[in-house]
Amino acid sequence: MLPQLLMFGAIILVFYFFMIRPQQKKAKDQKKFREELTKGMQVVTIGGLHGRLTAVNEDTVEIEVDKGIRLVFDKSAISLEATSKVQ
Repeated sequence: MLPQLLMFGAIILVFYFFMIRPQQKKAKDQKKFREELTKGMQVVTIGGLHGRLTAVNEDTVEIEVDKGIRLVFDKSAISLEATSKVQ
């Protein structure tokens, strides 16, 4: 019975270190990124829209996607910072 308990415990540890822990770290990093958004950053939304931040509020951001075209999104819709400039 003891080997079965040890095997079960080992499986739980493997799930924790390979599935749960990395997911928690990714969520923490994403939350930190969204808190550090600043005006002028080039970003990409979760829908794939590229643009430049023109306003950052508590829960929303305003993104300029073309000359004069500005859209408002929730902060949670921002996926990552774009490395290239939007033309």
